[in-house]
Amino acid sequence: MKKRAFTLIELLVVIAIIALLLALLMPALRLARDQAMGIICVNNLRQLSIAWVAYTVENEGKLVNGHIPRHNNTPRPWWVWAPQDENYNYTSDSAPGVLEDKLRGIKRGLLFPYTKDIKLYHCPADARIDIPEQLAYRSYSITGGLNGEAGSFGAVPIELYDEIRNPGSKIVFIEETDPRGWNMGSWVINPNNPNCWVDPLAGWHNDRNSLGFADGHAEKHRWRSENTIRMNLEQRHGYCPSSTPNDLDDDADLFYMLQAYEYRKLK
Repeated sequence: MKKRAFTLIELLVVIAIIALLLALLMPALRLARDQAMGIICVNNLRQLSIAWVAYTVENEGKLVNGHIPRHNNTPRPWWVWAPQDENYNYTSDSAPGVLEDKLRGIKRGLLFPYTKDIKLYHCPADARIDIPEQLAYRSYSITGGLNGEAGSFGAVPIELYDEIRNPGSKIVFIEETDPRGWNMGSWVINPNNPNCWVDPLAGWHNDRNSLGFADGHAEKHRWRSENTIRMNLEQRHGYCPSSTPNDLDDDADLFYMLQAYEYRKLK
């Protein structure tokens, strides 16, 4: 019996159907991938937050130093350090640097004995590690009011855990995208200026960000305003919602972070 082969038209129809199915499936696959990366980031921040709390327990309630200077010319230890060479000397804060130097700086930090896993410091949605002029690995920063650099923005940082009011609502870790090759300093907002942001957050998860809290839990927070989402995606520093009057969602997003940003007092 003679076998019948596919005609060219039939092959084109099959190819067109496959292409259509792929077009329909790709958004769902992309969404599933984004959700999976978001879950990993939340877990990372939960583990980091637990390690942060454990450090205070073993150090008489003192908070780990949340600021990371550009130069390691001080004996004061940090939760992570700036990039280090093999002799633990400060290398360069200019991108791209050497990825291994950045990993070495993380491992030298005070929290690494509590985490023991370098992967916890990186969100898989953070694409800077694949950008030659970046090669950034650490995706998270500590908020400046929790023993960080809040003093430059009108607030006295907290140094003891017992000073934190309602730890379950106060943010310790945020996702940050520093364009200089690694996340320098700490993440800050200015309580003396409740009308403007200072630092944006990372824009890896569309309308959400993963946050780690002072009681050891972590969660995703959904932003209400498109302007906040755009601020994060475009990395706009110093964005002021007052520039878009009557946007209640804008005000709600900024108000949330101001309430979640803990510090001892205003100067």
